[in-house]
Amino acid sequence: MTFNDLKLSAPLLKAVSEAGYETPSPIQASAIPPVLEGRDLMGCAQTGTGKTAAFALPMLDRLSAAAPRKKGAVRALILTPTRELAQQIYDNFVLYGKKLPVYPTVIFGGVNQQGQVNALHRGADVVIACPGRLWDLMNQGFVHLDKVETFVLDEADRMLDMGFIHDVTRLLDRMDKRKNLGLFSATISREVMDIAWVYQRDAEEVTVREDEQNKPDIKQFRMDVSFDGKAEAIAKI
Repeated sequence: MTFNDLKLSAPLLKAVSEAGYETPSPIQASAIPPVLEGRDLMGCAQTGTGKTAAFALPMLDRLSAAAPRKKGAVRALILTPTRELAQQIYDNFVLYGKKLPVYPTVIFGGVNQQGQVNALHRGADVVIACPGRLWDLMNQGFVHLDKVETFVLDEADRMLDMGFIHDVTRLLDRMDKRKNLGLFSATISREVMDIAWVYQRDAEEVTVREDEQNKPDIKQFRMDVSFDGKAEAIAKI
């Protein structure tokens, strides 16, 4: 299978090619078609197997094909547990969508909020956010979710393990115009299943097992050192 077989738009296929992607990973090949059709999806795959492209590419395709109900309104929200992951997802959206009229922004804590507020004022179709800063900006009136069509919870198991389940359910209850909900996770915990049971509609379930053809893109190394040499070995790394 190639990315051409997934029926993505020409600008996305060009961006994927320029990014050096040759063939879709198993999670991408399985998840992109149902998301393109507008289905809710629960995707289970290990970190490093291409989950971001599995939801970013079809989301960009659908958003670029339909005019927004309100100019400048947030049309898609991606919630992540950490600022590092939020920034990584934002960078991928910029990479994939550089030839499309879809504008992402990223918001997380630990930095001055003014740059994020300015980006929201300019208009953001896609917001990638961590829960804390998102609620801060919502409470200040800078973020409105009433026009959100698509919501993705990335690293869902980790998010819920960190105690964000009430933040997630409160956000879902506010998005009454939502059409799609994507849950992407390395494991399917009881909490993830509860969210899916209550909020997803006829969801497509995709589970990708780790094997020789689908190992996460993470390199591991082993160093054998003596007990007394551990500190020196760590310092060298």
